[in-house]
Amino acid sequence: MRPETYSHYYMQRAIELAREAAIAGEVPVGCVIVRDGIILAEGRNNRESSQMATGHAELVAIEVASQKIKSWRLCDADLFVTLEPCLMCSGAILQARIKRLFFGAYDPKSGMAGSVSNVFALPSNHRVEVTGGVLQEECAQLLRDFFFVRRNNCETVK
Repeated sequence: MRPETYSHYYMQRAIELAREAAIAGEVPVGCVIVRDGIILAEGRNNRESSQMATGHAELVAIEVASQKIKSWRLCDADLFVTLEPCLMCSGAILQARIKRLFFGAYDPKSGMAGSVSNVFALPSNHRVEVTGGVLQEECAQLLRDFFFVRRNNCETVK
């Protein structure tokens, strides 16, 4: 599988999860963790339903993957997320020893993989390969639609 085909395939699933989050009234962010071509875990934002500040898609998926393989070390795993990770999620990605990060939309307000700062460029005992802008426009449009609806008190999200 070509690199762009690989990243697009799994990002499409992350986008589906982001759509599910939007329908549930959550900020539309979805995440998939893959190892050896198999999806280990999926997550979507659930801060509103869980009333937990840590209810980010990445953290949900990391927890599920760690429980599934019975290890906090997600070595050789790739993480696909529709929005550039925040500081909290970037730290968790590093701590989980994720091999590669693929994200969709850039986040100019809190993105920590290059937009506001780049946590992954700081000295650390682990390195994560980062690829941003995967299906960027589709990921960004989900967020624009969601916040347009929210700002205008509309009832449905596409």
